Amino acid sequence: MIGTLLQRGPKLNNVICKILGTRSMSGMTKYLVEEDNFAFLRDLGLQRVNNGVYNGEWVAGTAGKVQSIDPASGRVIAEVATGSEQDLERCLTAGVAAYQEWKKIPAPLRGDVIRQIGDELRKYREPLGKLVALEMGKILPEGVGEVQEFVDICDYAVGLSRMFGGAIFPSERPQHTILEKWNPLGLVGVISAFNFPCAVFGWNAAIALTVGNTVLWKGAPSTSLVSVATTKIVTDVIKRNKLPPIVTLCQGGEDVGKRMVSDERIRLMSFTGSTAVGRTVGIEMQRRFGRCLLELGGNNALIINEDAPQEMALDAAFFGCIGTAGQRCTTTRRLIIHAKLYDSFIAKLVKRYASLLKRVGHPLDSATLYGPVHNQQAVDNYLQTVKEAVALGGKVECGGKVIDRAGFFVEPTIISNLPHDAPVVKRETFAPIVYVFKASNLQEAISWNNEVDQGLSSSLFTNNIQSAFEWLGESGSDCGIVNINTSPSGAEIGGAFGGEKHTGGGRESGSDAWKQYARRSTITVNHSTDLPLAQGIVFE
Repeated sequence: MIGTLLQRGPKLNNVICKILGTRSMSGMTKYLVEEDNFAFLRDLGLQRVNNGVYNGEWVAGTAGKVQSIDPASGRVIAEVATGSEQDLERCLTAGVAAYQEWKKIPAPLRGDVIRQIGDELRKYREPLGKLVALEMGKILPEGVGEVQEFVDICDYAVGLSRMFGGAIFPSERPQHTILEKWNPLGLVGVISAFNFPCAVFGWNAAIALTVGNTVLWKGAPSTSLVSVATTKIVTDVIKRNKLPPIVTLCQGGEDVGKRMVSDERIRLMSFTGSTAVGRTVGIEMQRRFGRCLLELGGNNALIINEDAPQEMALDAAFFGCIGTAGQRCTTTRRLIIHAKLYDSFIAKLVKRYASLLKRVGHPLDSATLYGPVHNQQAVDNYLQTVKEAVALGGKVECGGKVIDRAGFFVEPTIISNLPHDAPVVKRETFAPIVYVFKASNLQEAISWNNEVDQGLSSSLFTNNIQSAFEWLGESGSDCGIVNINTSPSGAEIGGAFGGEKHTGGGRESGSDAWKQYARRSTITVNHSTDLPLAQGIVFE
């Protein structure tokens, strides 16, 4: 009977899973954290109900408990007692006070603390990666890879701690020297999204801490367990070094986020999320003359030129479109293919998609290549978008339906026959849907790439050096990430990550992104015995 019921739709299955979930001796439904198969959760210090606030000590938040759901089964993993504005206030106070001590520690010594955090993350890479996969829904290699990103940025930050600095400029005045020095800002706020619940915090925290700031984090409510487990790992290192709480956590709802954005003690707000919310964050931060770092929507295109290496392009399109079930900021949402290659390329991609359905499964299953979307809202958005696309004349080449199993699974979908500027195309949908278009030349493809509001990631596949440099130049892609012969999806930590236009303009991770977490001082030193003025002014 149970086996028959579990073949039905996800909404019913989620109810069934909750009703039929394993019960403990006390009669309470057993959460995944209590089951033997999920012992790695307990290795991370998680239990049935977890404190969601860290202000130097772990405390139960007073805003109520949130259940964390496994999107592949609908079962409850564990609960988190989330924070209120009152709980946030204590985190703010602790973070500001800790900054007064942390900023005085020499940068290389701060870097050594970050090194220790990276080493600790290495110890927990597998269990934390499993948690990321379980709670977010991405497949296990991607979950472990996300933790590795945090490790990598820690390594990067260690080197940065001995290298970041200002400059010396020549002065027009005799025996004068112009210096440039970078100092920390203070308390940095980080609000991260569900799709990268560990790495985005890592990109921000490792660099912000190295420069001398303290960090207050609010992770997405639906991935609260990742926030708690990651903070436990980080703060254990901080405590071993007998440091004040240079990292604090307040897992909470919209009220906590709004308070963080409006509170002037937070000097920089790093926000990852939707363009709509990001616009509100940007306006509020500008109103109070705070700084903001925005990582918002993406509507990323992969262009396949006439002379493209086609098998490489096919591999890139396959991963770019369906990796993380289409829930990356850099997911490929538009494929722009040269007319001469279009038919054969689409036929091959549809065949790849069909074979993928054999590898749909739970993220923790090593055979799984395609997991669930994050929640029921994502399923509803997917269905509504497919319906809208078809109503506008779109043709579903493959996919378009909910997968009939427990959890939140939808078919990866390819849609053709739409105008390149259709409203549904120009709007980002966080789901495994890609729109395909036939372009007559590279210039047309570039114009289509650039016509959307978002400007995060883009890629061109070509073997022509002239085409490559046209793509990179002033008449090429207007995105923050402009790739050649590799997927738009994913990025290494060594470069600055971020986008233009409605993507927000923020940059995280490598290159000189560290400058966003610091304030610049321009210093003129007169080491003469005279007082000449600039521009040759004589004031007598």
